[in-house]
Amino acid sequence: MLLELRVENLGIIAELNVTLGAGLTVITGETGAGKTLIVDALDLLGGGRADPQLVREGTAEARVEGRFEDGDDEVVLARVIPAVGRSRGYVNGRLATVSELAECGRRLVDLHGQHAHQSLLAPAEQRALLDRFVGEKAQSALTALRAARDESRRTRDELGALGGDERARAREVDLLRYQVEEIGAAGIVDGGEDNRLLQEAELLADAEAHREALSAAYEQLEGAGEDALGAAVAALDGRAPFVALSDRLRVLQSELQEAAHDVRTTEESIVADPQRLQEVQTRRALLGELKRKYGPTLADVVDYAHETGARLVELEQHDSRAAALETARHEAQSEMARVAKTLSKLRRGAGPRLAGAVTEHLRELALPAARFSIDIESTVDPEAIGDDGADDVTFLLAPNPGEPARPLAKAASGGELSRAMLALRVVLSEAPPTLVFDEVDAGIGGEAGAAVGRALATLGGHHQVLCVTHLPQVAAFADAHVLVAKDEVKGRTIAGASLLLDDARVNEISRMLAGIGGSAHARRHARELVEKSGELRVAARAGTGAA
Repeated sequence: MLLELRVENLGIIAELNVTLGAGLTVITGETGAGKTLIVDALDLLGGGRADPQLVREGTAEARVEGRFEDGDDEVVLARVIPAVGRSRGYVNGRLATVSELAECGRRLVDLHGQHAHQSLLAPAEQRALLDRFVGEKAQSALTALRAARDESRRTRDELGALGGDERARAREVDLLRYQVEEIGAAGIVDGGEDNRLLQEAELLADAEAHREALSAAYEQLEGAGEDALGAAVAALDGRAPFVALSDRLRVLQSELQEAAHDVRTTEESIVADPQRLQEVQTRRALLGELKRKYGPTLADVVDYAHETGARLVELEQHDSRAAALETARHEAQSEMARVAKTLSKLRRGAGPRLAGAVTEHLRELALPAARFSIDIESTVDPEAIGDDGADDVTFLLAPNPGEPARPLAKAASGGELSRAMLALRVVLSEAPPTLVFDEVDAGIGGEAGAAVGRALATLGGHHQVLCVTHLPQVAAFADAHVLVAKDEVKGRTIAGASLLLDDARVNEISRMLAGIGGSAHARRHARELVEKSGELRVAARAGTGAA
């Protein structure tokens, strides 16, 4: 809910700060005092149009800030409207686009009155509200419908991935089969074969020179090398201080003999083999060509062969797989159509009941001849079934006798529209946490005003409700009362707001009853009205039906 609203330099408001609580808060004041500017401020926080003409004369910019309670968190929305240039939006101090601000604002506040920011006017929201009125059966149907639609999309996408037309598939099959056979014919042992072949090729390519080098090394080790180490060992042999050095030399002598043996064995293993060299070079050329085509490394070539083989199997089994997918898609579409039909039946059955309940409340709200109805149009095209079914739902209102029912968005006046919204909100309790009503009492009074007050008070049991009102019968039902008044300071008009308590509240309602100042009789009447309305408010929220 809205915890605090701060407004600077908006219209005749120089600076205004209002702290708000739960329940029903009414906003009153004389005509032109600036009450509607508070609603304008909330509209701006919800992404409403920023008109530079709203900026107070002589100032550079207007600023609106709202601090909201959103579950366990607090959210601060802000909007800055410069006298020249584009407005800026902020969410928790972070610069935000107007659409981001609007998305956040719609979740927190709903405005009803002569404002564009009215969620109930959106067709999708009207359909969702009807579904909520239907209850669990509609929600179960929507869940089943969306699951079937997801399956239809999945099978459609998989069908598309199987391949293009028959000729395109045939061409792809021929290409993949050739690639698989080409790689398979190479008989690649593992990803390291090309490195081993490189080493073998280097050995075979210069075999005679390698043998000569190994022979020379062996002669040195076997001759001078062994003689030198033998002499060194003999020189130190038997000298106690040099036992450790003598032992090390003996170890080296043994290692030298082993190295000489290995050199000799390696020399004997090298055989000049031109035929084998040709085979290795041919094999390396083949593997190099495969790497050029299918991957930078031999391991990549092997992976490509596996992937290509899988794709080839998929294409070769295309017909059977496509048939299975077509069957699955047809079943999913049939399920979509079946569930959509069930959902349409539920909606058509609930529509008149919802319309009747709203119409009944409209009669209590000084629209005795109003008719609220719900139009449902269903598509017969299965491809046009969406996530919410096959129905377009439109709320209609005929506010006066002899007038045709028109979409709620085109209702004749702001007051009639606001009362229709109020009736809907009473029947359908789900809504954003803060509801704002402006001109909901336009053109009514007496018992009808009291009925509006009771309806707002009932809503206040579940939501934070803010209402700009001219009627004392409505104001008397409030949990909190905010007075907006204007004054002249240094030759300029400035509007301010204050929370009225006890006698101050009675005095304001007295003024609303009898004019400026009121009278002793008017004040007694105002006090009685506040006390009686308070009792009715408690009864309405308790569901006792007291009147």
